[in-house]
Amino acid sequence: MTLPETQTLILEQQGAILHVRLNRPDARNAMSQLMVTELIELFTALAHSETIRGVVLRGEGGNFCSGGDIKDMSNLRLLANQEGSNAAYVAFNRGFGTLINLVNQAPQVVVAVLEGAVLGGGFGLACVSDVALCLDSAKFGLPETGLGVIPAQIAPFVVQRIGLTQARRLALLGNRFGGAEAYRIGLVHELFSSVDALNAAIDEVVGQIRRTAPKASRVTKSILHRVGHVPLDTLLDDVAVQFAEAVSGSEGLEGTMAFVQKRLPTWAE
Repeated sequence: MTLPETQTLILEQQGAILHVRLNRPDARNAMSQLMVTELIELFTALAHSETIRGVVLRGEGGNFCSGGDIKDMSNLRLLANQEGSNAAYVAFNRGFGTLINLVNQAPQVVVAVLEGAVLGGGFGLACVSDVALCLDSAKFGLPETGLGVIPAQIAPFVVQRIGLTQARRLALLGNRFGGAEAYRIGLVHELFSSVDALNAAIDEVVGQIRRTAPKASRVTKSILHRVGHVPLDTLLDDVAVQFAEAVSGSEGLEGTMAFVQKRLPTWAE
Protein backbone atom coordinates (compact mmCIF):
# COMPACT_ATOMS: atom_id res chain seq x y z
CA MET A 1 0.00 0.00 0.00
CA THR A 2 1.29 3.46 -0.92
CA LEU A 3 0.84 5.82 2.00
CA PRO A 4 -0.81 9.17 1.18
CA GLU A 5 0.87 12.51 1.75
CA THR A 6 -0.54 14.12 4.89
CA GLN A 7 -0.18 17.38 6.79
CA THR A 8 -1.97 16.54 10.04
CA LEU A 9 -0.93 12.89 10.38
CA ILE A 10 2.40 11.16 10.84
CA LEU A 11 2.36 7.78 9.08
CA GLU A 12 4.96 5.09 9.65
CA GLN A 13 4.63 1.59 8.25
CA GLN A 14 6.52 -1.19 10.01
CA GLY A 15 5.85 -4.30 7.97
CA ALA A 16 2.18 -5.21 8.33
CA ILE A 17 1.59 -2.57 11.02
CA LEU A 18 0.77 1.07 10.27
CA HIS A 19 1.42 3.60 13.03
CA VAL A 20 -0.76 6.70 12.68
CA ARG A 21 -0.13 9.75 14.86
CA LEU A 22 -2.56 12.66 15.02
CA ASN A 23 -0.15 15.57 14.59
CA ARG A 24 -1.59 18.84 15.86
CA PRO A 25 0.06 18.85 19.30
CA ASP A 26 -0.32 22.61 19.82
CA ALA A 27 -4.10 22.12 19.64
CA ARG A 28 -4.02 18.89 21.69
CA ASN A 29 -4.66 17.12 18.39
CA ALA A 30 -8.08 18.69 17.94
CA MET A 31 -9.69 17.50 14.72
CA SER A 32 -9.62 20.10 11.99
CA GLN A 33 -11.50 19.66 8.73
CA LEU A 34 -8.19 18.81 7.09
CA MET A 35 -7.43 16.10 9.65
CA VAL A 36 -10.87 14.56 9.17
CA THR A 37 -10.39 14.61 5.39
CA GLU A 38 -6.94 13.01 5.64
CA LEU A 39 -8.18 10.31 8.01
CA ILE A 40 -11.11 9.54 5.69
CA GLU A 41 -8.73 9.18 2.74
CA LEU A 42 -6.40 6.97 4.77
CA PHE A 43 -9.06 4.60 6.12
CA THR A 44 -10.79 4.44 2.73
CA ALA A 45 -7.51 3.15 1.31
CA LEU A 46 -7.02 0.78 4.25
CA ALA A 47 -10.41 -0.80 3.59
CA HIS A 48 -8.93 -2.27 0.40
CA SER A 49 -5.47 -3.12 1.76
CA GLU A 50 -4.51 -6.72 2.42
CA THR A 51 -0.92 -5.89 3.34
CA ILE A 52 -1.71 -3.75 6.40
CA ARG A 53 -2.99 -5.98 9.21
CA GLY A 54 -2.93 -3.60 12.16
CA VAL A 55 -3.28 0.16 12.73
CA VAL A 56 -1.92 1.81 15.89
CA LEU A 57 -3.65 5.16 16.39
CA ARG A 58 -2.02 7.63 18.77
CA GLY A 59 -1.73 11.37 19.35
CA GLU A 60 1.50 13.36 19.12
CA GLY A 61 2.70 15.31 22.15
CA GLY A 62 1.03 13.36 24.95
CA ASN A 63 -2.63 13.89 24.00
CA PHE A 64 -4.84 11.57 21.98
CA CYS A 65 -7.48 14.00 20.68
CA SER A 66 -9.32 16.87 22.36
CA GLY A 67 -12.32 16.82 20.01
CA GLY A 68 -13.31 19.16 17.21
CA ASP A 69 -11.30 22.26 16.36
CA ILE A 70 -13.02 25.40 17.71
CA LYS A 71 -11.37 27.55 15.03
CA ASP A 72 -12.95 25.47 12.31
CA MET A 73 -16.31 25.83 14.00
CA SER A 74 -15.90 29.62 13.92
CA ASN A 75 -15.10 29.49 10.21
CA LEU A 76 -18.16 27.33 9.63
CA ARG A 77 -20.29 29.87 11.48
CA LEU A 78 -19.10 32.63 9.15
CA LEU A 79 -19.79 30.46 6.11
CA ALA A 80 -23.26 29.56 7.39
CA ASN A 81 -24.05 33.25 7.94
CA GLN A 82 -22.86 34.11 4.43
CA GLU A 83 -24.87 31.33 2.82
CA GLY A 84 -27.89 31.71 5.06
CA SER A 85 -27.89 27.95 5.50
CA ASN A 86 -26.65 25.29 7.94
CA ALA A 87 -25.40 23.13 5.07
CA ALA A 88 -21.75 23.66 6.01
CA TYR A 89 -22.39 22.50 9.57
CA VAL A 90 -24.26 19.43 8.33
CA ALA A 91 -21.48 18.47 5.89
CA PHE A 92 -18.73 18.90 8.48
CA ASN A 93 -20.55 16.91 11.16
CA ARG A 94 -21.60 14.13 8.80
CA GLY A 95 -18.02 13.91 7.55
CA PHE A 96 -16.88 12.95 11.00
CA GLY A 97 -19.57 10.27 11.08
CA THR A 98 -18.17 8.90 7.83
CA LEU A 99 -14.70 8.83 9.38
CA ILE A 100 -15.66 7.12 12.60
CA ASN A 101 -17.65 4.47 10.73
CA LEU A 102 -14.69 3.82 8.42
CA VAL A 103 -12.47 3.25 11.45
CA ASN A 104 -15.15 1.07 13.02
CA GLN A 105 -15.46 -1.09 9.89
CA ALA A 106 -11.74 -1.21 9.05
CA PRO A 107 -10.69 -4.82 8.34
CA GLN A 108 -7.47 -4.26 10.26
CA VAL A 109 -7.05 -4.55 14.01
CA VAL A 110 -7.25 -0.94 15.22
CA VAL A 111 -5.33 -0.19 18.42
CA ALA A 112 -6.03 3.11 20.18
CA VAL A 113 -3.31 4.44 22.48
CA LEU A 114 -5.08 6.77 24.88
CA GLU A 115 -3.25 9.41 26.91
CA GLY A 116 -3.85 13.01 27.84
CA ALA A 117 -7.08 14.43 26.40
CA VAL A 118 -9.60 11.91 25.03
CA LEU A 119 -12.57 14.19 24.48
CA GLY A 120 -15.48 14.51 22.06
CA GLY A 121 -14.34 13.16 18.71
CA GLY A 122 -11.33 11.56 20.38
CA PHE A 123 -13.73 9.76 22.71
CA GLY A 124 -15.61 8.56 19.64
CA LEU A 125 -12.45 7.20 18.04
CA ALA A 126 -11.63 5.34 21.26
CA CYS A 127 -15.06 3.72 21.08
CA VAL A 128 -14.41 2.18 17.66
CA SER A 129 -11.01 0.70 18.44
CA ASP A 130 -10.55 -3.06 18.66
CA VAL A 131 -7.96 -2.71 21.41
CA ALA A 132 -7.79 0.32 23.71
CA LEU A 133 -4.62 0.81 25.77
CA CYS A 134 -4.83 3.64 28.29
CA LEU A 135 -2.53 5.68 30.51
CA ASP A 136 -4.21 6.06 33.90
CA SER A 137 -3.73 9.84 33.80
CA ALA A 138 -5.78 10.21 30.59
CA LYS A 139 -8.84 12.46 30.79
CA PHE A 140 -12.05 11.39 29.09
CA GLY A 141 -15.28 13.21 28.49
CA LEU A 142 -18.19 14.12 26.25
CA PRO A 143 -18.27 17.90 26.82
CA GLU A 144 -20.67 18.74 23.99
CA THR A 145 -23.83 19.50 25.99
CA GLY A 146 -21.87 21.88 28.23
CA LEU A 147 -20.93 23.81 25.08
CA GLY A 148 -24.49 23.98 23.81
CA VAL A 149 -23.98 21.35 21.12
CA ILE A 150 -24.59 17.61 20.86
CA PRO A 151 -22.42 14.47 20.37
CA ALA A 152 -24.31 13.81 17.15
CA GLN A 153 -22.09 11.42 15.21
CA ILE A 154 -20.42 9.93 18.29
CA ALA A 155 -23.49 8.86 20.26
CA PRO A 156 -24.32 5.60 18.44
CA PHE A 157 -20.77 4.32 18.82
CA VAL A 158 -20.60 5.28 22.49
CA VAL A 159 -23.79 3.30 23.13
CA GLN A 160 -22.37 0.30 21.26
CA ARG A 161 -19.18 0.47 23.29
CA ILE A 162 -20.33 0.98 26.87
CA GLY A 163 -24.11 0.45 26.75
CA LEU A 164 -27.04 2.85 26.92
CA THR A 165 -27.04 3.32 30.71
CA GLN A 166 -23.45 4.55 30.93
CA ALA A 167 -23.74 6.53 27.69
CA ARG A 168 -26.76 8.44 29.02
CA ARG A 169 -24.94 9.39 32.21
CA LEU A 170 -21.76 10.54 30.48
CA ALA A 171 -23.36 12.33 27.52
CA LEU A 172 -26.07 14.11 29.50
CA LEU A 173 -23.85 15.27 32.38
CA GLY A 174 -20.67 15.91 30.39
CA ASN A 175 -18.53 14.53 33.22
CA ARG A 176 -14.74 14.37 32.92
CA PHE A 177 -13.17 11.21 34.25
CA GLY A 178 -9.85 9.40 34.32
CA GLY A 179 -8.40 6.18 33.04
CA ALA A 180 -9.56 4.08 36.01
CA GLU A 181 -13.20 4.97 35.36
CA ALA A 182 -12.76 4.35 31.63
CA TYR A 183 -11.47 0.90 32.48
CA ARG A 184 -14.29 0.24 34.95
CA ILE A 185 -17.04 0.98 32.43
CA GLY A 186 -15.40 -1.06 29.68
CA LEU A 187 -14.33 1.79 27.43
CA VAL A 188 -10.67 0.73 27.57
CA HIS A 189 -9.18 -2.74 27.86
CA GLU A 190 -5.90 -2.20 29.69
CA LEU A 191 -4.65 0.50 32.05
CA PHE A 192 -1.03 1.55 32.65
CA SER A 193 0.66 3.83 35.17
CA SER A 194 3.65 4.83 33.03
CA VAL A 195 4.45 5.62 29.41
CA ASP A 196 7.12 2.90 29.42
CA ALA A 197 4.55 0.30 30.44
CA LEU A 198 2.15 1.64 27.81
CA ASN A 199 4.79 1.41 25.09
CA ALA A 200 5.66 -2.14 26.14
CA ALA A 201 1.98 -3.08 25.86
CA ILE A 202 1.83 -1.64 22.33
CA ASP A 203 4.76 -3.85 21.32
CA GLU A 204 3.05 -6.88 22.85
CA VAL A 205 -0.26 -6.23 21.07
CA VAL A 206 1.53 -5.64 17.76
CA GLY A 207 3.30 -8.97 18.23
CA GLN A 208 -0.04 -10.67 18.83
CA ILE A 209 -1.51 -9.11 15.67
CA ARG A 210 1.41 -10.45 13.64
CA ARG A 211 0.81 -13.97 14.97
CA THR A 212 -2.81 -14.05 13.79
CA ALA A 213 -3.67 -15.21 10.28
CA PRO A 214 -4.46 -12.18 8.08
CA LYS A 215 -7.60 -13.48 6.35
CA ALA A 216 -8.93 -15.24 9.45
CA SER A 217 -8.60 -12.00 11.41
CA ARG A 218 -10.45 -9.97 8.78
CA VAL A 219 -13.27 -12.51 8.50
CA THR A 220 -13.59 -12.78 12.29
CA LYS A 221 -13.98 -9.01 12.62
CA SER A 222 -16.64 -8.96 9.90
CA ILE A 223 -18.56 -11.71 11.73
CA LEU A 224 -18.51 -9.75 14.99
CA HIS A 225 -19.89 -6.68 13.23
CA ARG A 226 -22.84 -8.70 11.89
CA VAL A 227 -23.99 -9.85 15.34
CA GLY A 228 -27.35 -8.26 16.15
CA HIS A 229 -27.79 -6.94 12.61
CA VAL A 230 -28.83 -10.14 10.82
CA PRO A 231 -31.07 -13.00 12.02
CA LEU A 232 -29.12 -15.45 14.16
CA ASP A 233 -29.90 -18.51 12.04
CA THR A 234 -28.77 -16.66 8.90
CA LEU A 235 -25.54 -15.64 10.60
CA LEU A 236 -24.85 -19.17 11.86
CA ASP A 237 -25.48 -20.61 8.38
CA ASP A 238 -23.13 -18.09 6.80
CA VAL A 239 -20.31 -18.56 9.30
CA ALA A 240 -20.50 -22.35 8.96
CA VAL A 241 -19.64 -21.89 5.29
CA GLN A 242 -16.87 -19.44 6.19
CA PHE A 243 -15.51 -21.90 8.76
CA ALA A 244 -15.33 -24.67 6.15
CA GLU A 245 -13.54 -22.32 3.76
CA ALA A 246 -11.06 -21.35 6.49
CA VAL A 247 -10.30 -24.92 7.55
CA SER A 248 -9.76 -26.11 3.97
CA GLY A 249 -7.98 -22.94 2.84
CA SER A 250 -4.29 -22.13 2.76
CA GLU A 251 -4.26 -20.41 6.17
CA GLY A 252 -6.05 -23.28 7.86
CA LEU A 253 -3.68 -25.84 6.35
CA GLU A 254 -0.59 -23.76 7.23
CA GLY A 255 -1.81 -23.08 10.76
CA THR A 256 -2.46 -26.75 11.41
CA MET A 257 0.90 -27.77 9.95
CA ALA A 258 2.74 -25.14 11.99
CA PHE A 259 1.05 -26.37 15.16
CA VAL A 260 1.99 -29.99 14.45
CA GLN A 261 5.56 -29.03 13.56
CA LYS A 262 5.84 -26.72 16.58
CA ARG A 263 6.88 -23.68 14.55
CA LEU A 264 5.49 -20.24 13.76
CA PRO A 265 3.15 -20.03 10.77
CA THR A 266 4.47 -18.27 7.69
CA TRP A 267 2.38 -15.13 8.28
CA ALA A 268 4.01 -14.44 11.67
CA GLU A 269 6.75 -11.87 11.16
